[in-house]
Amino acid sequence: MLGNNVNVQDGAVIHCTYEKTKTLIGNNVSIGHNAIVHGCKIEDNVLIGMGSIVMDNVVVGEGSVIAAGAVVLEGTKIESGSLYAGVPAKRVKSVSKELREGEIARIANNYSKYASWFKT
Repeated sequence: MLGNNVNVQDGAVIHCTYEKTKTLIGNNVSIGHNAIVHGCKIEDNVLIGMGSIVMDNVVVGEGSVIAAGAVVLEGTKIESGSLYAGVPAKRVKSVSKELREGEIARIANNYSKYASWFKT
């Protein structure tokens, strides 16, 4: 299920396991180029970085960022407002108000604008 104002960039894969996991994606979510989002829950206002992998039964809390190239292992619970990076992904720091209101919102809104260019 996809929420409102979601952008799934080139080469990204959204998948799940039949009768085992669901993929739920909230509002204002950006899924970067070549990312894999598999059988997990992505809450609102989240940025999933390019080339990252989010595995089954992960919950990515509201206002979080998964860094480019990160691998979030199965069953990880990401606290709201956290930045996770690395392989395997670990909490690096809290997401600043500026990053939440600036980059996360800006990217989601820009992709909505880009889509409008092709609606004619």
